[in-house]
Amino acid sequence: MPVVVTERPYRPVPLEPKRKRWTRRECAAFEAAGLFDQERLELVEGELINKMGKNRSHTNSLTRLQAWLIRVFGEDYVNPETPIDVAPEDNPTSEPEPDLIVLTKLTWEIRTRNPQPSELRLVVEISDSSLGFDLTVKAVLYARAGIVEYWVADVAARRLVVHRDPQGGMYQSITVYSETESVCPLAAPGREFRVGDAFPG
Repeated sequence: MPVVVTERPYRPVPLEPKRKRWTRRECAAFEAAGLFDQERLELVEGELINKMGKNRSHTNSLTRLQAWLIRVFGEDYVNPETPIDVAPEDNPTSEPEPDLIVLTKLTWEIRTRNPQPSELRLVVEISDSSLGFDLTVKAVLYARAGIVEYWVADVAARRLVVHRDPQGGMYQSITVYSETESVCPLAAPGREFRVGDAFPG
């Protein structure tokens, strides 16, 4: 007997499973319950990003940049890997943790809250596997917050991508410096940083 095929409306298969979007309130509750103790997680636009697994090149660049920033600004103004606030509309679902920040005030003056965008002279990310994310998602997030200067140290290409002039949710000035060039932070115009010093070896 012939096989009768009943036609049904075609429903496309979703390419990805539905993702859970997290809020800072939910993450704080989970952390208080001890559920995030084994991982260092960063909340960006409702997604939890794993901050673990940094390789030696990342650590070396972080150490070099942190040491230079401390020499320029003083150890009481430079914080590694600490959460910050961003724009009010982004704060409920984002709490990024840049690799380095330079504050406008003494670190102990900020006691029970995150540093605000207006209290940040400079934000730095050390990028290897996270380069694309840091140059797009993070850059937009920081620009919307009005963070005046954002550096991305591209470990693989041995270059520094400097973002300045945040307007309309985008950085209007993005300049790439090679390892043979130098750059001065806006907050320390007389102090040159030689890009190659961030990439020892």
